[in-house]
Amino acid sequence: MLDLKLIRSQPEVIAENCRKRNVNVDIEKLLALDEQVRKFTAEVDSVRQRRNDISNKMKSKIPPEQRQPLIEESKNLRDEESEKESMLRELLEQRLELHMQVPNLTHADSPEGFTDEDNVPMRQVGTRREFDFEPKDHVELMETLDLIDFDGGAKVSGQKFYYLKNQAVFLELALAQYALSVLQKEGFTVHITPDLARHQILDGIGFNPRGAETQIYSVEESDLCLIATAEITLGGLLIDQVLNSEQLPILYAGLSHCYRTEAGAAGRESRGLYRVHQFSKIEMFAFTHPDKSEEMHEKMREIEEQIYQDLEIPYQLVNICAGDLGGPAFRKYDLEAWMPGRGKWGEVTSTSNCTDYQSRRMNIRFKDQETGKNRFVHMLNGTAIAVSRTLIALIENGQQKDGSIKLPACLNLPDIPAPVSG
Repeated sequence: MLDLKLIRSQPEVIAENCRKRNVNVDIEKLLALDEQVRKFTAEVDSVRQRRNDISNKMKSKIPPEQRQPLIEESKNLRDEESEKESMLRELLEQRLELHMQVPNLTHADSPEGFTDEDNVPMRQVGTRREFDFEPKDHVELMETLDLIDFDGGAKVSGQKFYYLKNQAVFLELALAQYALSVLQKEGFTVHITPDLARHQILDGIGFNPRGAETQIYSVEESDLCLIATAEITLGGLLIDQVLNSEQLPILYAGLSHCYRTEAGAAGRESRGLYRVHQFSKIEMFAFTHPDKSEEMHEKMREIEEQIYQDLEIPYQLVNICAGDLGGPAFRKYDLEAWMPGRGKWGEVTSTSNCTDYQSRRMNIRFKDQETGKNRFVHMLNGTAIAVSRTLIALIENGQQKDGSIKLPACLNLPDIPAPVSG
């Protein structure tokens, strides 16, 4: 969340940023609630101080005729304190609910706009393949090669679930091992993370919208949710900690399953593996000094680009517009891979600098060597490989005329042979 002091000092700037981000938050109401909170806090403190004064006075020898009025006043003050504390708690909840809706500030180089159509391609890397035959999409290719079972997934778990089979199993594992190896060489501590997290962690990361917009599966009669990304479990590792500045940056990488309801997803855009309810993903996460977060953001982007260059997948780098950022992100890049079966680019990775937006929610700080004071770290995340969509790009771009699939050398796997005829 944003610093309340910043919102108080620059309400017009914050309101304009909300407009640019297409977020409807009543900043005036938030500030009014904040004023009430501060007023009631002062009143509670004043009543508590008067009660303490009376308590101290009662410890001394005072005449009985003075003691009884003090007892009565203390009782009245206790009732008043209880009433004001109850009102204060309610105001604090109202303020927090509204405060958490305020999005992060926006980088000056993020383009204006509200939808993915307003995102700005920055460059294309790699050559889009020219086929001397009619290319197929990944669904037809994978079913013909017996690499996937959508019908079995639907029967057992429901629509948009699937079974990977045969060489596709080893391909997923190879992608995960390759990405984790790259990240370990780059200084990331690698993890396999839990697939469940507490609501507190999801709220802290800013990944827990409620109602019809939620993408989260909640576990009934528990405080747990299935995670939508390892950003949640990696970011939650340091909750409520104060770090030494010498520890920064702290770099984590995590392999996890990801679960998303994909509410509202339909049509050709969701065909096959493009939008599914469960997939594997290797995520990067960084905790940095505030002065180093933009540099770290560029490093994570470079790692993503290097991975997809190694995978020999043509892609374009996209600068995400303000209205398409999501609440926590200060700036975000996407990589969109060329997917011949779709005849268009499709998002495969993103990397976001969330500055101190998440760390304020998670209470993750570091001790500043120069000032001796605790400051909030900056937190960043980035996808190394989202396996399901990467499979689409690999299989569609690697398809050969005979139906075989050529795989990149970095995976150390044999090519997938053509289907046996007859």
